[in-house]
Amino acid sequence: MNRQQILALPSMPVVGSSYPKPPNRFVNREYLNVTYETDAELLRAVVPEPLEPAGNQVTFEVMRMPDSSGFGDYTESGLVIPCLYKGEPVNFPLMMFLDNEPPISGGREIWGFPKKYGEPKLGILHDTLTGTLDYAGVRVATATMTYKHENLLCDHEMNRLRDPQVIAEKLGRKQVLLKLIPGVDGTWDVAKLVSFSMTDIVVKEAWTGQARLHLVPHANAPVADFPVRRIVGGSHFIADMTLPYGKVELDYLTE
Repeated sequence: MNRQQILALPSMPVVGSSYPKPPNRFVNREYLNVTYETDAELLRAVVPEPLEPAGNQVTFEVMRMPDSSGFGDYTESGLVIPCLYKGEPVNFPLMMFLDNEPPISGGREIWGFPKKYGEPKLGILHDTLTGTLDYAGVRVATATMTYKHENLLCDHEMNRLRDPQVIAEKLGRKQVLLKLIPGVDGTWDVAKLVSFSMTDIVVKEAWTGQARLHLVPHANAPVADFPVRRIVGGSHFIADMTLPYGKVELDYLTE
């Protein structure tokens, strides 16, 4: 295998690569988001500069991806912190847990997603949309929301449809990630802030309603380190979208 062939590979291993090159298209990607208030000083302690927390809110999310090109079928869960970057509203994913190898390795290696293996699930039980996260045999998070109570795409009082572009803009908000990859000598090969935004978003459903969240302390899945002080609200989205390559915002090794 020559140099040209090596550089044309999509990922490791050389035979049976873990994932293809982006972009990755998601069909019927489903979200359960529970946004809540926590302690502002806890958020400031984990948000990398020059990002700044946009307040004291954080979102626990569970996402069901039944059809994602290059990655397959999987479920994901984690915490996302709304932040400001140079005055622009962005999201900073703090931790992510999922049950499929290609999006774990691809997410970490390409974009710098903070992904680890876990066992999240999202489903409907009777009248409740329920998202859970298990790690190493322990239930560390349970999120619940009333099922399809208030349609965000339909204004019943005005008897007209609302613009789905508002939801698309929410789902397409810029994500800023801290990408850290160690070198073989123990120093950082990569230490960057990188960003991306979902594209080609087609919103199919959008709902809101009463939501609750229960978090359990765990050493390797520390979602409960950011305690729930007050529930702000819940949302439930179904959409198609594309995950493209991103860009470097800041290189900590050179700037």
